[in-house]
Amino acid sequence: MTSIYDDPAVFADESLDGFVAANRQYVDRLDGGVVRSTRSSPGHVAVVIGGGSGHYPAFAGLVGTGLATASACGNTFASPSAGQIYRVAKAADMGGGVLFSYGNYAGDVMHFNQAQVRLRGEGIDARTVRVTDDIASAPPDQRHDRRGVAGDLTVFKVAGAAAEAGKSIDDVERLARKANDRTRSLGVAFGGCTLPGQASPLFSIPAGKMSVGLGIHGEPGIFDLNMPTATDLAELLVSRLLAERPDDAGSAVVPIVNGLGTAKYDELFLLYGKVEKILTAHGLRIVEPECGELVTSLDMPGLSLTLFWPDDELAEYWSAPADTPAYRKSAVDTQARRVAAPHRHAVAHGEPATAEAVRLGHLAAVALRAIGTVVATNEDAWGKLDSVAGDGDHGMGMRRGVDAACAAADAAAGTGVHNILSCAGEAWSERAGGTSGALWGTGLIQVGNAFGNKDTYSAIDVVSAVRAFAAAVTDLGSADVGDKTMVDAIVPFVESLTADLDHGVGLGPSLIGAAAAAKRAADATAALRPRLGRARPLAEKSLGHPDPGAVSFADIVGGLAGIVPSVDVSARGPTGKAPLQSSDVPGPRDRGVTA
Repeated sequence: MTSIYDDPAVFADESLDGFVAANRQYVDRLDGGVVRSTRSSPGHVAVVIGGGSGHYPAFAGLVGTGLATASACGNTFASPSAGQIYRVAKAADMGGGVLFSYGNYAGDVMHFNQAQVRLRGEGIDARTVRVTDDIASAPPDQRHDRRGVAGDLTVFKVAGAAAEAGKSIDDVERLARKANDRTRSLGVAFGGCTLPGQASPLFSIPAGKMSVGLGIHGEPGIFDLNMPTATDLAELLVSRLLAERPDDAGSAVVPIVNGLGTAKYDELFLLYGKVEKILTAHGLRIVEPECGELVTSLDMPGLSLTLFWPDDELAEYWSAPADTPAYRKSAVDTQARRVAAPHRHAVAHGEPATAEAVRLGHLAAVALRAIGTVVATNEDAWGKLDSVAGDGDHGMGMRRGVDAACAAADAAAGTGVHNILSCAGEAWSERAGGTSGALWGTGLIQVGNAFGNKDTYSAIDVVSAVRAFAAAVTDLGSADVGDKTMVDAIVPFVESLTADLDHGVGLGPSLIGAAAAAKRAADATAALRPRLGRARPLAEKSLGHPDPGAVSFADIVGGLAGIVPSVDVSARGPTGKAPLQSSDVPGPRDRGVTA
């Protein structure tokens, strides 16, 4: 387990601070990650990688000459936020465009896509190559859905070397995609990893067994086997990877034995020796192999094997020099230090707001604090539920997000509801990271946009705001009802609320009924198989357990339903203009919420 920390909530940030302090000749600290401390040539492509913390040397350890230009670094096992990624990419940009590359996880996809859109809007040529090497996470005909594991290294290395050589962004992107298409990985675990501050691992494996097909975020494997000998383990890994050998692969292969956290180097070397013998017996030629810790999962006891099939073009970039804190190859010339421009945080300014918008902004802050109470109460339970078929960080991510949102709302106190919820949404996304951070952050921003800045508010504005939240979540997450996500709880909530208001039910009772519908729908997700996200490869393990995102949404709206004012829209339908009165809402102290 992780033993060295002051506060688990800031473990990843303080670890990154220490990493930079120990490697200033390679990297500089940014708000959201690290960037090369040595100069990159003007006009060169910036290769920006990233993902959650807890995987060192990925991702920050791979920043340096001949490899990545910068890395966006999220919380433990959670994607960096769109804002962090954007700031890191801006610092890395040298005028030749930005190539994002990262493992294919839902939270990373959402946040990197948002950053890419923002960069393109500023005229920066930003592109993306997602790594999809893990053969356990989807069948061959769905390779685009696979997640990225230790194969990250081959894609990052080829792209970084091509950028260092001055190749155009077209070539860098093409070579990165080519490297990804020729990379396959499979991992095994002998036990689960433990998040900082937690007393037990995310999953356990029976004595004498190993789990095959695990994920690097603490996701358990697809199936368990009796613990094999080293020779049998090597045969298992090699045979399954050779079965997916690319059609255009030649005889040259790069084997990468990767330790996931606590497998000792002696064990990794022993296994590598077995792997090499098997590959050679198959008539394959070994090219510059790697054996060590390259993409870890905190303290997970386990390892993975990657096979990379380079042609002559890819082999040139795989063999090219690189010099980073954690990965060095050949000799490189010492580079002059980069002149770092100081980063200036954007400051949120309150918009000129109507008196009613300010009053509703106060209510929004009260509601956020109520959400904070719900999250604090359920953090551990949501985390345990998420660990069944995920990485166990849902509760922690929600706590980080809502705490940041409440702080941002307090800082914006006295401004209108639009500004308060926009600030809160940005902060939630920024601090929480991960899929839930992107969804809740974007959802809050769209709720603020829906409320806008008006002289009066009524029940129809609440409905519009709820619909805006739902649309933001469904659009960003690309999820439908039945996919086993929070959408399964959101849609019944919206439908129930709209139907009750259409029949003249008051807003307060309508919200209570809608929250109950969300709770029933969330419970019903236990019977579903996940079709999206990290839980998808573990569909069978997920059966019988409700979706964490759906459960947390239902818990939150259930908590909120009791503090929302009762606005009588009976006989007028939801388009009635009964004013929404802040005096109808209990103040913070009335419900035990700290002001």
